[in-house]
Amino acid sequence: MNLKNVEFVASYPKESACPKDMKPEFAFIGRSNVGKSSLINMLTGRKGLAKVSVTPGKTQLINFFDIDKHWHLVDLPGYGYARTSKDKKAAFSKMIRDYLSKRRQLYIAFVLLDSRHELQKIDQQFLEWCGENQVPFALIFTKADKSSKKEVISNVESIRSELLQTWHELPQHFVTSSETKFGREEVLQYIKTILTQSTQNDVEV
Repeated sequence: MNLKNVEFVASYPKESACPKDMKPEFAFIGRSNVGKSSLINMLTGRKGLAKVSVTPGKTQLINFFDIDKHWHLVDLPGYGYARTSKDKKAAFSKMIRDYLSKRRQLYIAFVLLDSRHELQKIDQQFLEWCGENQVPFALIFTKADKSSKKEVISNVESIRSELLQTWHELPQHFVTSSETKFGREEVLQYIKTILTQSTQNDVEV
């Protein structure tokens, strides 16, 4: 899928303030430093989009990008901020929970995991929350270029095996590298397939 027109829409402080139109939304979320901005820039083919289009401080908000006037890419605040106050953590948590659980336009949330590390407790807890609240999600393992192919495969399978101890089955997963663009076509094709199969909106892809 070729993305021809990518535009920053706006940043919003809460779910109820987000756009009211019914364009399909694909959200990206992960813990701090997982490589979310780099992944968004790689997928859209717009270097610096996730940083340049958003003024300082707005990474703490819900950032919307319009893709070819057909759907929205949504950049959600990261979870698990280590250097923020309890009040801010609570605010981020509520913002994320409200968006994921209430947003009718959300087709799927891509949850990013660092392919170099073992499954983190905060990631496991977040995925369990998604399951309990029936939030549709897929997994994206980032930074595949930082390790050998063998190490990435081994770590991904280890994480999947650990998750399967509490899940009957797991959703689709992707392995990506923002540096080499590995996995880009697979993620975009997945989005295209969801849009094509959807009967909720008449979307021309």
